[in-house]
Amino acid sequence: MTFLPNTPPLTHPPPLHNVITPPLNCHPRESIQSPNPLLPSSSTNQSPTSKTMSWFQKTLTLSPSSRGSYLITDTITSSLPELANYRVGLLTLFIQHTSCALSLNENWDSDVRADMSDSLDRIVPEDHKHEGLYRHDAEGKDDMPAHIKSSLVGVTVTIPIVEGRLGLGTWQGGFSPSFFFSLSYTHYLVWGGG
Repeated sequence: MTFLPNTPPLTHPPPLHNVITPPLNCHPRESIQSPNPLLPSSSTNQSPTSKTMSWFQKTLTLSPSSRGSYLITDTITSSLPELANYRVGLLTLFIQHTSCALSLNENWDSDVRADMSDSLDRIVPEDHKHEGLYRHDAEGKDDMPAHIKSSLVGVTVTIPIVEGRLGLGTWQGGFSPSFFFSLSYTHYLVWGGG
C-alpha cells in the first residue's frame, strides 16, 4: 500500500461486532498538491480543511419467510436513521445466512422477482427424482440448490449514500431471495460511512 507523502494512513472500519459501534474518526487529510491538472490543487484560494470519516454498524433481524424474493429497501432504510447523517458515503449490507442472497434490481414490477426465482430454479434444479444430483442434502431436496443460488447471486451489496438517502436508481430496489421453503430469522449485518 502506498501513502502520499506526509499523509498518515487512514484507519480501517472497526472490527465486526453485533452491536452499534461509535463513529470512527480517521486521521484528517490535509490539502494535497495534485500532480493532475484536472484535479484541484492546494495552490488555489481554498484553505486546507480537515475531514473526518465516521462509520456505523448494526445487525438487523427480519422475520422468518418462506421461499421467494422479498423487497427489503423500505425495511432497511426505516431501520437506519443514521443514513441522514451522511451527505456522501457507502452502505454495505451482508446477509448472515447461507441459503439467502441480496440483489439490486427493478422494484416496481413483482414479476421481475418471480422471474428471477423461476430462472434460478431452472439453472439450479432440485433433485426431485432422487438421482443424486447433490451429495449435500442434510436439510432436504432444496438444501444444496439453496447454497448454490446464494453463491451465484451473492450475499453482499454496496449502495452509495447521497444526501442522507440511498442512491438507488428510479426503479431500483433491494431484494432478498430466500431459497429454502422454510427459513429461520434472517440477520443482516449493515455498516456504512462516509
